[in-house]
Amino acid sequence: MKLKTKRILFALLAVVMLLSVMSVTAFAAETGTTGDVAGAVEDTWDAAKGQIKQVVNNVIFPIIDLILAVLFFVKVATAYLDYRKHGQFEWTAPAILLATLIFSLTCPLYIWNILGM
Repeated sequence: MKLKTKRILFALLAVVMLLSVMSVTAFAAETGTTGDVAGAVEDTWDAAKGQIKQVVNNVIFPIIDLILAVLFFVKVATAYLDYRKHGQFEWTAPAILLATLIFSLTCPLYIWNILGM
């Protein structure tokens, strides 16, 4: 056999060996019982639900609120500078940012009821 053919066969054999070694069967329940995958997923979700709510309420929403507040005040300042330059105040962008900021600030009060958590 040629050297190139041997290399290809060796590489193929190595890939097959790695796949067989790294392929492990995952069981949802203890040995000897029926594998209830849905129950395992629900148990994991129930355990993590409180932590997810806490992280979202204490980290994610405040970050979004901060970003929107900074964008709102920057946009109001640039709109005011445009007003001084052109004599016309553009309300659309500040109004949209204010509405999204209010929505984001009040979101933790009702979002978990909508999601059923």
